[in-house]
Amino acid sequence: MAAAPALAAQGAVQAVGPGAAEHAAPALSALWALPFAGVLLSIALMPLLAGHLWHHHYGKIAAGWTALFLLPYAVVFGGGHAWHEFTHVLVGEYLPFITLLLALYTTGGGVLLKGNLVGTPGTNTALLAVGTAIASLMGTTGASMVLIRPLLRANAGRQRKMHSFVFFIFLVSNIGGSLTPLGDPPLYLGFLKGVSFFWPTTNLFAPFLFCTALLLALYWVIDTLAYGRERKTPIAAAAERATHADHAEAPPGEKLGIDGWVNVALIGAVVAGVLMQGVWLPGEISLLGQPIGLERVVAMALFLAITAASVWLTPARIREANGFTWGAILEVAKLFAAIFLTMAPVLAMLKAGAHGPLAGLVALTSDAAGQPLPAMYFWLTGALSSFLDNAPTYLVFFNMAGGDAATLMGQGALTLAAISCGAVFMGANSYIGNAPNFMVKAIVEEQGVRMPSFFGYCGWALVFLVPTFVLVTFLFF
Repeated sequence: MAAAPALAAQGAVQAVGPGAAEHAAPALSALWALPFAGVLLSIALMPLLAGHLWHHHYGKIAAGWTALFLLPYAVVFGGGHAWHEFTHVLVGEYLPFITLLLALYTTGGGVLLKGNLVGTPGTNTALLAVGTAIASLMGTTGASMVLIRPLLRANAGRQRKMHSFVFFIFLVSNIGGSLTPLGDPPLYLGFLKGVSFFWPTTNLFAPFLFCTALLLALYWVIDTLAYGRERKTPIAAAAERATHADHAEAPPGEKLGIDGWVNVALIGAVVAGVLMQGVWLPGEISLLGQPIGLERVVAMALFLAITAASVWLTPARIREANGFTWGAILEVAKLFAAIFLTMAPVLAMLKAGAHGPLAGLVALTSDAAGQPLPAMYFWLTGALSSFLDNAPTYLVFFNMAGGDAATLMGQGALTLAAISCGAVFMGANSYIGNAPNFMVKAIVEEQGVRMPSFFGYCGWALVFLVPTFVLVTFLFF
């Protein structure tokens, strides 16, 4: 979930805290993954089978699956272990995740791209290209929040536009974040582990460029064919109405520009807060009985302060023009709380390696001579990152490959590149593979635009992303 569960979390990989893992991990079986599977199936199926019930009670349903994990866990391993597990996920993973996401969501929603953008294939492709380019500078979440609303306004009059938002998730919300540690949480964890800041820039640039160029070309062809079946006059008129809906003083033909520069500065402050945690390490404190780096507590406080500043300083007309609401972030906050907690035993099984229930998967990463297989690292890291949090998944395979940054950047560079690309790229394979994916979906649907179902989106990924990743495997790994 590459938008940041562990972007501010140096130790977020530990799904089960040290005390709990010491006693519980050996007894964990695949049955403990059932609540996580329940959360995934609820997200996938209930909007289709019981849409009214889901949209009104999704928070309660997610909480129910969480209880089906924590209560049996407390019975089997004791209330102390269950409390330890809950606070470990809350302090070590969820709070850093949600405070960062909240800050980016709020500041991004306060940046208004002015001007008359009409959703032609050229304009749409350019928006996707710009978003992909800036994602490594401001993070996939930041880039997604800044550009999703301009794309919505530009295409307000289009009848055939679902594909634009699907490819937006592919590129801006995922692949675009692969060039720096600021772009995506897995790379930031690698930075904290000793991978140099510009290592991804030089070592992931070729696969990044290949995927970006191929997917943008495919998108342009698809959008050109779809645009050819549209009536052009209503498209331009609807785009202009959407652009000027809440700032009617703007003249027709207004040049492109940005309103809400204070939020651009605040996004810069968020990025600085993220980077700060990799260079300032003052030591640990205890929060709810869990050790946590002081820099992470300071960062969470900073992100909350930035959120408050954005709300206070942004004129209401900008958020109204952006169609900004709090619904999308509330949905992400509730559902990802359940996802983080219920996936903890799955990550613990992965961490158990050759001694755990997933030993068969672990064995696939090396050949008979014990040498790493970069292609398998790419696909296993990617496949698990499609449905688990890609930051701890990255770190599990990073440690499985030796865990020494200097060695991995040298003779193990191909393996580290495979792990990095798998975690970042394949977060696009499902709505829950990366937090911005789900947030973009929620924002688009809030504007009355239909998006694919959970399985429908996975179908898009199967058609366009999986063949792309197969080519990446042959060309680079």
